[in-house]
Order: sequence, then structure tokens, then C-alpha cells
Amino acid sequence: MPGDPLVFQQSLTGCAAGPDFLPPALPHVTGYTSLPLSAQTASAATLHGEPQRVGVGTGIGSSWWQALGSPQLDTLIEQALKASPTLAAAEATLRQAREWHAAQAGSTLYPRVDANAGAQRQRTNPSAQGQAGAGHEFSMFSASMGVRYRLDLSGGNQRALEALAARSEHRRYQLEGARLSLAGGIAQNAIARARLSGQVAAMQVLVQMQEEQLELTRQRVRLGQAAGDEVLALQAQLEQTRAGMPALRKQLEHSEHLLAVLAGQAPGAATLPEFRLADFVLPTDLPLVLPSELVRRRPDIRAAEALLHAANAEYGVAVARLYPRVDLSASLGTQALTVGSLFGAGSAAWGLLAQLTQPLFDAGLPAEKRAALAAFDAAAANYQGVVLDALLDVADAL
Repeated sequence: MPGDPLVFQQSLTGCAAGPDFLPPALPHVTGYTSLPLSAQTASAATLHGEPQRVGVGTGIGSSWWQALGSPQLDTLIEQALKASPTLAAAEATLRQAREWHAAQAGSTLYPRVDANAGAQRQRTNPSAQGQAGAGHEFSMFSASMGVRYRLDLSGGNQRALEALAARSEHRRYQLEGARLSLAGGIAQNAIARARLSGQVAAMQVLVQMQEEQLELTRQRVRLGQAAGDEVLALQAQLEQTRAGMPALRKQLEHSEHLLAVLAGQAPGAATLPEFRLADFVLPTDLPLVLPSELVRRRPDIRAAEALLHAANAEYGVAVARLYPRVDLSASLGTQALTVGSLFGAGSAAWGLLAQLTQPLFDAGLPAEKRAALAAFDAAAANYQGVVLDALLDVADAL
């Protein structure tokens, strides 16, 4: 598990300040639960009525929902992956992060070249210099091209780009996690809708049977074959069954509305397929990866690791600010009193500049370094928490 950056990173490179990032160590545990895991379930409604078998070390397919055996569910999830505004926002955020990284890379890895052209009109004042006479006016025209570049001697720019790349990876894993969450939410609500729909249908049949039984009992009372108390008891039972219908219908409508929104449709105009429990089957084989493999596959863990990588690189940026900076610039152009002689002989002008800047006293720089280190510690703790939550999810599911 991560701690101080110097624990993970063993050496400093010659061109980048701060420690290099190494992925956190994998969990040492080999299981998810304290009790031994059974090789199969007691019973399950699989396709052939067999118990489900747990396959330790087997992988999970990207389209895992297809194992439920419902073509309608497959179609709905595929449509939702294209129409979901949540995924569209996550994809746009990922594009933004990548373009921002490209913009910063273009600004820091390559020199900046500017072209300038200017014209000015001036009037001299000899009296300001203690001279007699009238002033005169003249025009000055200029054209030049300048190049500026900051040498990344301490590697601060490299670390800054590394942090942006890591944050782009964080956005990518967030998008992957959003896709999995969306597919899981649709599958869960589709099954819940099928269950509630079956319960409503069963309760309607039960109400009809109780109404028929009540009518038969009333006829028996008229014939003197039953007591009036039996009618009251059956009527109370019928009303109790009817009273449960509104709550059950409300749950069914809520699941339909939620399923429509997950599919990217308005609840009032959604076109959703009808789901029945008989349309679903449980897969015979349940894949189960080892904890060490889980941390390399779960998007939320990989996203937390990307944030840890970004915090490590930003710590390097803070360290680089303590080292000297070298700025280079050059310009080449012409100056003339008339436009016609702007590019003539004797009008050329050029300049070269090299500047070294070393911070001697800036009370804020050490504090920035300590703040970056604290941010790394926070990212490390967050990574540990995400890993533990992932292990908890699997343990509870098992």
C-alpha cells in the first residue's frame, strides 16, 4: 500500500525533479472471505437447472449481461450505452482532459514563435533636452520574428505533463466505470421490473380467486350452509389483499421510470420492452478473479491509482520550482523610416537573450512542496480505501 512518495520511488532521474512513480503493491490476501468458499451454490435457476459453479481465476467478459440470456436486455443496454447523457458527459470530460494535455504539451515541449509588425508616428521635442529649435515628426516601421523557449532543466514541465496524462487516465477509468454501472443498473432494474410485474399479476389472480370464494360463501350463507362470520373473514382478507396492490404498482411504476431514465429516455415517452422472470437465466459458471487481479481490472481502483500518479507528479512539479530556470529568446527583424526601405540593406535588427533565474528567498515554495506531499498522502489513503471497498463488495456478494 502507498505511503510517502520516497517509499515507492527509488531514484531521481536526471531530467525530472521528484521521485518517479511506481504502481502500489498488490494485495497480499488470496481470498475475499474468512470462511472457505464453496465450489458451487446450493441451487440456481440456470439454463439446465444445475447449481452455479464458482470458477476462481476466470475472467469476466466485457458484455457480461449477455450471460443472463435475454436478447431484449442486450438490446436495451446497447441502446442505453449510446443514448445515456451521463456517458456523453463523461466522454466529453475525457476529451477535454486529453485536449488540455495536448495543449500544455504543445506549449512546453516546443519553442514559441511569434511574428510582429508595427508602425508608429513620433514627434521629437528638442526643448526637453535643452536644445533650441522646432521639433520634427517621423514614422517608424518594424517587422520581426521572435522565438522563446524555457529549458526544462529540473523536469518541472515533464512532471506537469505527467500529471495531466494521469488525470486523463483517471477520466478514462471513470468513463469505463460509468459504463459498467449503467449496464449493471439496467440489468438490476429490468429484473426488478420483471419481479414486480409478476407479483402484480399474481396478486390480481389472487384477488380474483378471493372474490370468487367470497361469492361462493355468500351463496352458501343464503342456502344455510355457512355462517355470516365466514363472509366477514373472507371479505377482510380480500380487502387486505387489495390494499397491497397500490404500493406494489407504485414500485412497478418507479422501476419503469428509473429504467427509462437509465436508457436515456423520458419516463413519459419511453418505449421499453416487457420483461418476465422466465426471460432470464443464471449463468452456470460464476467467474471470480483473485484479489491481486481485481485491483488491475476494476475501473474505480485504476482511477484511484491514476489520481495517486497525478499527485506524485504534482509533487515533482513543486520540487522543480526550487531549482533554477533558464529562458532563451531570440529575435530577427527590420526597422526603417519608410515602408519601402523596411527590407532594404542596413535595416536588419536582431537580439539574443539567455536568462537564469534561481529562487533565493520565497517563503511560499517550501509550503507548496509540503502541500503537494500532503495531497499525495491523501491520494494514497484514498487508494487504500477504494481497494478495501472493492474487496468488501466482492466479499458481500460471495
